[in-house]
Parts: sequence; C-alpha cells; structure tokens
Amino acid sequence: MMHRLKYGALASALTLTLAACGTTDNGVATSTGPVVSGAGSVAAANCAVWNGQPVTVDVSKAFSDGEVVRDFYSGAETTVRNGSVTFTPAKGSEGLLLLERVEHKPSEFSWDNANVYFVITDRFENGEPSNDQSYGRKPDGMQEIGTFHGGDLKGLVNKLDHIASLGTNAIWITAPYEQVHGWTGGGIRGDFKHYAYHGYYAMDYTKVDANMGTEEDFRNFVDAAHKRGIRVVMDIVMNHPGYATLADMQEFQFGKMRATVKSTEEVLGVEKYWTDWEPPKGKNYHHFNRHINYESSVWSNWWGPNWIRAGIAGYDQPGQSEQKMSLAYLPDFKTESTYESGLPNFYKNKPDTKAVEIPGYTPRQYLVKWLSDWVREYGVDGFRIDTAKHVEMDAWAELKAAGTEALAEWKANNPDKKLDDLPFWTTGEVWGHGVSKSGYFSHGKMDSIINFTYQSDEASKAMDCFSNAESTFSRYAGKVNNDTQFNVLSYLSSHDTQLFFHKNAKNDLTKYKRIAAPFLLLPGGVQVYYGDETARPYGPTGSDKHQGTRSDMNWEQITGERAELLEHWQKVGQFRQRHYAIGAGSHEKISDAPYAFMRYAGDDAAVVVFAGQEQ
Repeated sequence: MMHRLKYGALASALTLTLAACGTTDNGVATSTGPVVSGAGSVAAANCAVWNGQPVTVDVSKAFSDGEVVRDFYSGAETTVRNGSVTFTPAKGSEGLLLLERVEHKPSEFSWDNANVYFVITDRFENGEPSNDQSYGRKPDGMQEIGTFHGGDLKGLVNKLDHIASLGTNAIWITAPYEQVHGWTGGGIRGDFKHYAYHGYYAMDYTKVDANMGTEEDFRNFVDAAHKRGIRVVMDIVMNHPGYATLADMQEFQFGKMRATVKSTEEVLGVEKYWTDWEPPKGKNYHHFNRHINYESSVWSNWWGPNWIRAGIAGYDQPGQSEQKMSLAYLPDFKTESTYESGLPNFYKNKPDTKAVEIPGYTPRQYLVKWLSDWVREYGVDGFRIDTAKHVEMDAWAELKAAGTEALAEWKANNPDKKLDDLPFWTTGEVWGHGVSKSGYFSHGKMDSIINFTYQSDEASKAMDCFSNAESTFSRYAGKVNNDTQFNVLSYLSSHDTQLFFHKNAKNDLTKYKRIAAPFLLLPGGVQVYYGDETARPYGPTGSDKHQGTRSDMNWEQITGERAELLEHWQKVGQFRQRHYAIGAGSHEKISDAPYAFMRYAGDDAAVVVFAGQEQ
C-alpha cells in the first residue's frame, strides 16, 4: 500500500496556485489584488479579473533552471529560466495553469488521494428498459418524485468512460441488493409514493435487486470498472431494513389488514391487491397505515422479534440511545444482540433468497456475512457505511475485518482481475462529522469519514475567490496528511443535504464553475456527486426537499456552457489523479500576492496558477 510520505523532496510536479486577490494570513481576501507580471489584472469585488495575457510566475522553490515544465491544462511547455516560467492560461480554464515536469509519470492509486464518484444508480442511465417494472411496480403518473426511474447496472457500464474521464478512481454506488418491493408515504405530507430506489430500505441482502439487473450484470459492472482503473465502493446499511409495505406484506404474508374498511369514498380489504391502494379524496399516502392491524400476531412472520425493534405486536419498542432508536420510524436491527436469531422469519416465504441458516449466528453476524459475501464474490473494493453512529463501533470493526479477509480472498482467486494488493476500504457517514479524528478510526477501524463541514462552511468562500481556500487547504493538510490512519471524504453536493449548484451558486453556471478547482484540489479524499460536473438541476421534490437532490442525470443538457463546465472538471480531476501529492501531500503556501502554494509527498509535488477570473 502506498502510504503518505511526509514532507518529502520536491520532484515530479508542482501545483502552484496563484489567486488574483490578496489574502491575510488567515486566508481572508484583502481589498487590493496582487500584481502579476503580464497579467494586467484589475481589482474586482472579490477577485481580480484576468485579461487573457501571458502570466509570468516565480517557480524557483519548485523547479530548477533548465527544466521543462508543462501546463497540463493546455498542454503547453516551456523551460524554467531565472527561476520563472511564462504561460498563457487556456481559454475556459478559469485562469488556471496546472504545472508539472514534462517527464512526470502518473502516481499510483492511493485511497489517500481518492476521487470518488457517487451515483444513485436508478437516476443515472437506463441500460435495460426490460427491468423497469420489476416486482410489479407501476409509475405513479405524477412527477415520479419517489419512484424508480429506470437507471441500472447496465446503464452504469454504458457511462463508465464518462466517469473515468473525470479522473475518478473509485465509484460509490447505492446498494444493489434487493429492496422492499412496495412504497411508503413520502415526505411530511405523504404527497408521493416513496419507493426504495436509493437502496436504503433493504429486504434481502443476498440478492441483486431486479430493478438494478442481475448477478451477471453486477459482475460485469465491477469487472468493467476495474478495467478502467476504477475501484467499486458499495453503499451499505446495517442499522435498519426497509419499511413494511403493502406489497411485501401481501407477497410474503407477514402483515395483516384490518377487516374490510368501508366509507363513502373507499372500500379496502384483503381481497384486493393491496399495493394498488390509492388514498381517497382529501387523504394522502400516509393514510394507508390506518388500514393495517399492527396488533396482529401475524407480524411475527416479518423479521421476527429476535431481529428488530419495531414497536408493534410482539416486537420490542425502540430505545432512546443512538444505537437503539428508530431512525425515521424504520425498524432497528438488534446489532448488539448476543443471542442466536435464526433467519428472518419472512425469508421462509421467500423462495429465491440465498440466505442459509447458520447455527449460533446473531443478527450482526448474519449482516456481516451477507455484506462481506459481495466482496468475496464480486471483488467490491470498499463500503460506504450509512448511518454509522446508529450502530455499535464493534460492529464496524467486525465488518472491516470481514471485508478485508473477503477482498484478499477474491484477489487471490482472481489475479488477472485485481488492480492492486490494497486492503479493503471503508468510509462512514456520521452526520455532522468534520475534519477531526474520532473513535470511528481507532475503534471502528474505518479508513475515512465523510466531511459534512466543507459544503456548509467553506466551499462558498472558495467559490468567491480562490485564495480564500488557503486556510482550508492548510488546515486539512495539517490534520489529514500528517496522520497515516486518518482521512476525510469532502463533498460539494449530496443526496441528503443539497446540490451546490442549486443552493450555493443559485443556478449560475459562471459562478458555479469557479468552485471546481478549489474543491478538486482539496487535501484528503473528495466525493463528486453525479451531475456535479454538469450542473445537474434540482428536481421535483414534493414535501421532502432531499428528493430534489436526486434528479435524473442531465445528459441531454451537456452542450454549450455545460459542455465547457464538464471539460473543466475533467482537466482538473485528471490532474489530481496524476498527482498523489494533491490529496495526500504536505501543503506549503509560497506567497500571498500572488497567492501560491505547493503540495509534496515523497518524490511527488504539485501546482496551479490562477491568474484571475475569466470574463
């Protein structure tokens, strides 16, 4: 494994970033812009404006006289003379120069410099329309806010070249295992049918969800990603399964409807296919709950009280602690249990499950086995762990150990398919966690934690003026890259918070383009949410604002300004991929005016010149 090499010598590349606005020592913009030789910059409200002229930069701290340096963005080359180089930033580059020695060879992959592309598979690309109506699902005929939209594993394969073009070296996909078949009421008003298109309402961890494709489709996807040098990270949930839906209750015989309910507006009873139910006039999709008999002993046919807390007949009530509470009214797995559970009871009425009863196994042991089997069978490289704070630390350590063993086994059995000998990787979602080391690393054995603070606290300042990122760059590198057992995964947009283009950039493409480089040049790992690179618009959302962040990938819009935006993300992302030091190196500011910094690790070092915002 390639570890971070601290404070190594400068060598194959330098990333020198020149912002066209001055900074204080804290990275706060000053009122006057810098003087950049030949740049002809003038002061603007936040950053100076580059007038298109060549830029001369003192690079004596990085390169020696006589060395040939290339601007990766434009492909132009020049020789260092008297400690300086002169380049003209490419049109559309946002005034950037990405400098490296001509002889630089791309760095080997390391999770420390990961560029992870997160995609909700269902919303990305429909590669196999024949699976669009799996499990009897029907479109709702409205805005389709919470329904399946048709994206699948074949669609992912069709678009892997696009993903690879962004400098991506890992893809995080929503859980591919089988989800509940029916819907629940969506949003606080119950104004739409909410299906498990996002992968967070698990039903059978041993099966590929038919909406996503087949086992062969999943294997082909992992193999195709690996051929492009892209590792596969699978979203997983061990805190909860999915809700009880009308369709699943009827199909697997674990719920009970009340005797026929009659009113002036509806007739509903067990003689009907329950999932066809529609709310009567003036009611919403939460209304179906009044027709379910939650006191019936038939609920024992569901997961069973050894598996979950659900607060209904025969099941324990949820607790008050983070680990025993009911999250969003979802049933809570008893991952802390030390008692033998047997298989979930409703699996007895599920003939296609691959789950096999193992004497003595607890719910946690079953979940760990089922999840690690995806690694052992297909070669999945890592897990993104959902709702991590709602499960015991010991469970995460067990999952990490099982995943590590499974991936080593897969690589030993598939030497022609493996990319490297790196161990299994995990990153955790701990709501609100920032750039601080916690017990999730020491106790939970995670390799990374998702960083919630960049989007909310720091990104907008960097979008206003590149040099505002200095304090962030310095702090992140100081905390993350001085500790080989600590890393974070920072993001601009996510499915559970907001789309940066919509919320922060106010749908302004010119403004939004300015955040790409400050974000992609962050120390630590970065997570690109599908459509970040194409300014994917916020979608229909109903009474749940998060649904709008999960709109369909905007393939048809990639023309004009959006095509230029995509090219910009590709250039900067590919430069990051070429240089281990970008994400994993030490950070050193070279000057305030112009603002300049370098990153270096071992024999790699890195740069960018920001001459000013383009007009």
